Amino acid sequence: MSVAVTLMLIGSGCQDAAGPTTTPSQTVSVPVPAPAPSLTDGLLTPDGARPDNHPAPTSSVIRFEETAYKVGIDFVYDNGYSEKRLMPAATSGGCGWIDIDHDGWWDLYLVQGGDMQAVDWSSQPHDQLFRNRRGQQFQNATASTGVVDTGYGHGVTIADLDNDGFDDIYISTVGSDVLYRNLGDGTFQNSTRAAGMSNSKWAASAAWGDLDADGNLDLYVCNYVDYDPHNPIACIGEEGQPVTCHPRDVSDVPNVCFMNQGDLTFVEAADSRGLNGPGSKSLGVVIADFDRDSDADVYVANDTERNHLFVNGGDGNFTESGTARGCAMSGLGHHQASMGVAFGDYDRNESPDLYVTHFIDDSNTMYQNLGMAAFTDATRDTALHHPTLPHLAFGTVMADFDSNGWLDLFVSNGHIDDWRSQTGAPWKMTAQVFQYDGRQWHEASADAGDYFKSEWLGRGVASCDFDNDGDMDLAVLHQNDRLALLENESPQGHWLRIQFIGNVSNRNGIGVEVIVKQGELKLVQQMAGGTSYCSSHQMNLFFGLAQSPEPCELTIRWPSGHQQTFARLSLDQPYVLSEKHGLVEL
Repeated sequence: MSVAVTLMLIGSGCQDAAGPTTTPSQTVSVPVPAPAPSLTDGLLTPDGARPDNHPAPTSSVIRFEETAYKVGIDFVYDNGYSEKRLMPAATSGGCGWIDIDHDGWWDLYLVQGGDMQAVDWSSQPHDQLFRNRRGQQFQNATASTGVVDTGYGHGVTIADLDNDGFDDIYISTVGSDVLYRNLGDGTFQNSTRAAGMSNSKWAASAAWGDLDADGNLDLYVCNYVDYDPHNPIACIGEEGQPVTCHPRDVSDVPNVCFMNQGDLTFVEAADSRGLNGPGSKSLGVVIADFDRDSDADVYVANDTERNHLFVNGGDGNFTESGTARGCAMSGLGHHQASMGVAFGDYDRNESPDLYVTHFIDDSNTMYQNLGMAAFTDATRDTALHHPTLPHLAFGTVMADFDSNGWLDLFVSNGHIDDWRSQTGAPWKMTAQVFQYDGRQWHEASADAGDYFKSEWLGRGVASCDFDNDGDMDLAVLHQNDRLALLENESPQGHWLRIQFIGNVSNRNGIGVEVIVKQGELKLVQQMAGGTSYCSSHQMNLFFGLAQSPEPCELTIRWPSGHQQTFARLSLDQPYVLSEKHGLVEL
């Protein structure tokens, strides 16, 4: 393994080249469940004032520059659109970040569609992998890596399934999914059959997470509906023309969950683990500890059906509790056309929230976690209802794009069908970005850059600091149009970026919870599995710390129960946290 960055293990202290001395300390604890916040913990005190942890954010402008063509990424996702109006063409398309060679510069994997009725796939467009050359240029490395998937790709998820230090690639397809195992030399091997990961249903998003707490990553796959493009059901419009089938016209199918046996093989166990629910037409998924009881739960976004929250009983078996927990339907009790899911603690009450994207004329929904996975629909209360009504949304990311200490939202939009001549509804749509001020969300798209003035058929969105400058950039996949690489040009406050190396826990650190304290400020984040839509983010956590230059304290709770504390960390630099060795400074 070649490493192009210098790693320096920090013991009792070392001189930071950029300034003050960092003096982390490490403690080890027995497994103790994270303390659950009170149900009364929330955004405002009874008299309407902000609590101490909710100071007014520093006003700033979020800006992105579209740079894909400039850095050598020339990619168009072909959704196979035709007069037949085959259903998968409406929703497909995802992307994922992976550092295939451990050089510290994250590479980009892009799934491809094509003619989904093709018999000979050799003439169809293939998935593409672009290698990052120090943030300045991307080189198409598909052929040299051996990743030449030829099926109709819908999405991708990326993680280290065998804890060997090299991330692997799972491609969800309209057909038979594919697992590519990273051989550690820059090449990949199709290991689908050897791993026992057979899924021939139409799959959309998928997520890795350690569901049984054995230190190995399991895979939850969202299967959408029972639809075969080679033998499609006939869906006809009012004038007798073919139309894209409505999800209500197609039967639901069960999802699958592949449990990792620790020997490069998996066993499907969704039903036996309690990980399927009624009306499962699944498109989005998040694996995280929503009730903060130190085990992984699973949230599934379903199209036109109620969403599911599978709560872990602590033994790797689950109970579906979405309705009881308040995150299955809108606050008005409506089933919605749920697609993508963003994840983060937007109100800073230490419990992770969910933002779910929906169909046109039905706003996206912000599920505020009041603590212990008790959710409420906060969409209208936080001014998010009206701005999204004219849009049909897919991929979405909740992150602090300007490092002011408050999370922002990015949403990728685009209709599933061209209804302009029939209803006048827009087809391509502009993307949106929102900022939170501690009480309400404000749309900031108008000043966010030229990209937000153009219309697209937006689908998957994946976040990554591809240029290693400390802020989060975005890859946005569009149907039948060029991929966008949005380089973050926002004015930045102070920040931390953290990568994880698990030892007893899974290597990626999925399921890690990090608490950052800086004076009165306290931020809590988890490394979740899944999120967005059919896409895979860089496996890092980003913390924005606004204008204070003061060092901060980190507390890390690993999925194994191991706990570490590091004091007086310098800001504005990336760190690696090893479960075994402690803090590593890049």
